[in-house]
Amino acid sequence: MSFMNQLIVAPILLPLLTAALMLLLGEKRRPLKARLNLLSSLLGLAISITLLVWVQAQGQASSIGVYLPGNWQAPFGIALVVDRLSALMLVLTGIIGVSALIFAMARWDGAGASFHALFQIQLMGLYGAFLTADLFNLFVFFEVLLAASYGLLLHGSGRARVKAGLHYIAINLFASSLFLIGAAMLYGVTGTLNMADLALKIPLVPEADRGLLHAGAAILAIAFLAKAGIWPLNFWLVPAYSAASAPVAALFAIMTKVGIYTVLRLWTLLFSGQAGASAFFGGEWLVYGGLATLGCAAVSILAAQRLERMASWSILASAGTLIAAIGFGQAALTAGALFYLVSSTLALCALFLLAELIERSRSANEQPLEDDECQPSPLESLHPPKGINLDDEQKAVIGQVIPWTMAFLGLSFIACALLIIGMPPLSGFIGKISLIVALFNPQGLGVAAEQPLSIQGWALVALLVLSGMATMIALTRVGIQRFWTPQERPSPALRRYECIPIVLLLGLCIVLSVRAEPLLRYTQDTAASLQDPEQYVNAVLGTRPIPGPTSQTASAKVQP
Repeated sequence: MSFMNQLIVAPILLPLLTAALMLLLGEKRRPLKARLNLLSSLLGLAISITLLVWVQAQGQASSIGVYLPGNWQAPFGIALVVDRLSALMLVLTGIIGVSALIFAMARWDGAGASFHALFQIQLMGLYGAFLTADLFNLFVFFEVLLAASYGLLLHGSGRARVKAGLHYIAINLFASSLFLIGAAMLYGVTGTLNMADLALKIPLVPEADRGLLHAGAAILAIAFLAKAGIWPLNFWLVPAYSAASAPVAALFAIMTKVGIYTVLRLWTLLFSGQAGASAFFGGEWLVYGGLATLGCAAVSILAAQRLERMASWSILASAGTLIAAIGFGQAALTAGALFYLVSSTLALCALFLLAELIERSRSANEQPLEDDECQPSPLESLHPPKGINLDDEQKAVIGQVIPWTMAFLGLSFIACALLIIGMPPLSGFIGKISLIVALFNPQGLGVAAEQPLSIQGWALVALLVLSGMATMIALTRVGIQRFWTPQERPSPALRRYECIPIVLLLGLCIVLSVRAEPLLRYTQDTAASLQDPEQYVNAVLGTRPIPGPTSQTASAKVQP
């Protein structure tokens, strides 16, 4: 087994060991724990990027790496698998984790106990969910990340967080129960929980047991879709995400994508065109559920007044778009959906961080921050220099000095809004136009479509346009209220740690806008591999354990 195959387990072990070390340090050494947390998160991101580069360099035929933690061959032992899809999700998780942590280091990490340890456990659960190739192991990592998210959601206390946290815990415990029931039903029918082995066993299920198989898969899908935020199971998400602290909400932006990732992984693997009588089972329900979620989010974002709630509804709009696109089962549409997933997740993460800073600017009695990293101090004098004409209210006719903090917040807000709306030429527009082009031309531009666009396809196109318009109206209204309405209030004080992650996330979105072609090629290769599950099955089931010293000695004795 090569070193790169062994590196697959590193994203899980690294945060596990870091969290254990930080628990041993105690709460009195918080600055040291913050540095360890940041170092571990950066190292995890570096490992994720290394795995992505390695997977991409392997080529289409061998772009899957497998690691057997217990050295037992699948399906009898646990398997960790990295392919193009999981590597992409690992890198996205690492970027968002580092960004949320840098923002939290400004002040939020001291608002409660064990923040840094919970943060690392959360990353461990996310990384594990994207790497595992076994349903029961997936359940374990789901519970790990959910247990950490319970503590992170309540971090900072407050009545709103406690209330939203109780609802969040209740719905996720219910979804976890459905997860176990669905997994147990699948195991009862097929006799396995390994994803690759399930892909082989499902076409062989007798017709008498197929109803039980589909019932178990449907219950399992409900558990994943509830975590992804599909309508009507998403009533918990907006209150929870809008009540969480800014860095926690930003980290939660990737959590809904865990449910979407799992649906995409299992649906393309277990119910592909090679699944016999179960081929494409539930695809129409995914389309209808995604359309309902997108429509509900588009209407609700117009009624939202707070920026945090708008960001939360935008999470649901993104989830609805992705779920509907997955349900069509087209490689080109899946490729566009994956590009849209990356762009929207980065932009929404930045918006959650930015929302706190913008709401802070609304306070007329803003108290200066205590440490020496406050920047900048509010500009108290807005009187123009001599020689400039004044109007009747003694204000400069040609304008007045704008504090750089307000300029930074305003420009960042405009960038986030344009990305989420999908205005050209930014990456949000590229993601949405890729989806629309794929709907009209599944085989690519320049190739005539074999059949006209279905009613569901037209509905998705219409909702993509209408949801963008609704988001534009809502965010424009907030922008006018927060930045344009003339009010006498001091400029907010910002720390460097609060500005750096926003610049980083928006900068990555701009890079995706300018250099979209490499990521589009990557997502197209990813979608193509998902449509051919045989590669995944052969890679997982064909990986052999490493021979131990005893077996090597026995083999030597047998030889003459």
